[in-house]
Amino acid sequence: MKHIVALHDAVTPWSDGLEPSDAELDAIEREMPLILAEVELLDAEIAVLDRAPSELDEQRIRRARRRMLAVRRNLTNQAAASMPGGAA
Repeated sequence: MKHIVALHDAVTPWSDGLEPSDAELDAIEREMPLILAEVELLDAEIAVLDRAPSELDEQRIRRARRRMLAVRRNLTNQAAASMPGGAA
């Protein structure tokens, strides 16, 4: 068996600075409900790509879209409330 190896270093050498910072991890954690809601909407839309959506499928997509929009609204309101001077 012949092994194939790179003859040069990787384009981006690995360093300790590539790990996400605590602030970045906190931001991801705050946005996790939105990420999950978007994944749920995407799952509902993918399920009907190769067929005509039934009434139940359309209901699932509408519910997922409403949930995603509600989570996005809540995150936006939280971000605006945490800004100095409040929401403009």
